[in-house]
Amino acid sequence: MKRLGSVVGIVGVAVLGLAGLTACGSNDSSSGSSSSAPAGQPAATGAKLATADVGGLGKVVVDGNGRTVYVFDKDTSGKSNCEGDCLAKWPVVAAGDGTPQLTGIDASLISTVTRSDGTKQLAINGLPLYLFASDSAAGEAKGQAVGGVWWVVGADGKKITTQPAGSGNGGY
Repeated sequence: MKRLGSVVGIVGVAVLGLAGLTACGSNDSSSGSSSSAPAGQPAATGAKLATADVGGLGKVVVDGNGRTVYVFDKDTSGKSNCEGDCLAKWPVVAAGDGTPQLTGIDASLISTVTRSDGTKQLAINGLPLYLFASDSAAGEAKGQAVGGVWWVVGADGKKITTQPAGSGNGGY
């Protein structure tokens, strides 16, 4: 009887050992994944830009939420001149951490600008992109021609300087 107990004990240890090895090896198939982000971190995502028909202005560039995007005449290629109080009314279109996701826009037109605070802002034809704080819904362009220096951007990357009929420009 003593011998039978030893055999059962040895077999039990062997079964537990094999079960442990099997459990350790079961995750190996997922370690070969081609994820671009390190384990435990979300994949980097870039900002989204697309085009949409905005009343009276034609196809214009919008952000991922459908909000109209603007350029500022006082900016120069590669440099934003909207700082301080200006940013309260004209928030930047942040570049995000990855490659911008574009729909209906030529990727060669899009770049990033490093702002004075070190953050990255999307640009089109080198000009930094902004939203207008008073545009509260997709498809609005209340910032068009504000102060004669803020303009929506067409799908071709050029500013549109016309103003739709019946719109005001008192937002600056």
